[in-house]
Amino acid sequence: MEVAARVSSKGQITIPRAVREALGIEEGDEVLFRLEGQRAVMARTPNFLELAGSVDVPLEKRGTPWDQILRETREARAAARR
Repeated sequence: MEVAARVSSKGQITIPRAVREALGIEEGDEVLFRLEGQRAVMARTPNFLELAGSVDVPLEKRGTPWDQILRETREARAAARR
């Protein structure tokens, strides 16, 4: 789907209805813009609270500090590249 929108004098655009409906964007939602070369890709940001419980975390990993999880993940990825 390609839909055009006009930029206002303040640099604002209105997201066309067809795009809002296709992405499920409602008033108050946040969107993300990602630059890919000369293009900007817009996406609806996920509501992380909706994702709660969607990943099964082993009991022994629950309550692990986030910085420890990041460190262990980076170490595992680095070891896998060797």
